[in-house]
Amino acid sequence: MIIISLLLLASLLPHLTFTAHADVGIVNGRVAKPHSRPYMVSLQINKEHICGGFLIHNQFVLTAAHCRQKNTILTAVIGAHNLKNENEGSVRIAVKSYHKHPGYKPGRPSILNDIMLLRLQKKVKENNKVKIIKIPRQKGDIKADSVCSVAGWGSLRTNGSANDRLMEMKVYIMDNTECETRWGEIYSVPKMMCTYGIGGFCDGDSGGPLVCGDTAVGIVSFHVLDLCNSPMYPNVYTKVSPYLEWINKIIKNFK
Repeated sequence: MIIISLLLLASLLPHLTFTAHADVGIVNGRVAKPHSRPYMVSLQINKEHICGGFLIHNQFVLTAAHCRQKNTILTAVIGAHNLKNENEGSVRIAVKSYHKHPGYKPGRPSILNDIMLLRLQKKVKENNKVKIIKIPRQKGDIKADSVCSVAGWGSLRTNGSANDRLMEMKVYIMDNTECETRWGEIYSVPKMMCTYGIGGFCDGDSGGPLVCGDTAVGIVSFHVLDLCNSPMYPNVYTKVSPYLEWINKIIKNFK
């Protein structure tokens, strides 16, 4: 299990957990229509799901920085729905290089910059099961109460059992000021966003996308320790738009 507890100021802030977890879910979600989210990626260690990710280029996957601990070797499984079904046409591709944001420091109270690009060993070809998803073109916030969605292969409930099929859940964007009020100084208005609803992400969903319309606007980052869908402390995502210059620079360096 990959759980990172942060040192917070006395009892003013809740303990957190990043959502990377060896047991692979979306709380109160539903099974996604097979291959309806062809941009989704399962990141695995020794064929075991660890984190989610999403395809933003034919050779790059965007995910959370905390999904790679030390020098672990990740493999990207693309085009999957049921991770146990090896006959559904998914492809397994090695990661050629890892690009964590230089400002990411694990274990810091700020937990800023929880974002990582993975360069795949080879380029993928788009088809009806594999497609690139758009990311924002410019900086900006999503309007509060907008309807979006999150998906992943994580646990269906706190400390739940593994889930092999891709799950999805409708969520709503929370006002950023309210997010800051709920989380206190650990929350960064410019670089984070959060959602509310009857469900949300859980352990094993880290790195997956928060999708609004046809665009991935956030990356699953953390929730309150030992409670995947807390009504008091909403799920938190790394906002993608502040990192556009960094993302584009890395991708262009390998063209």
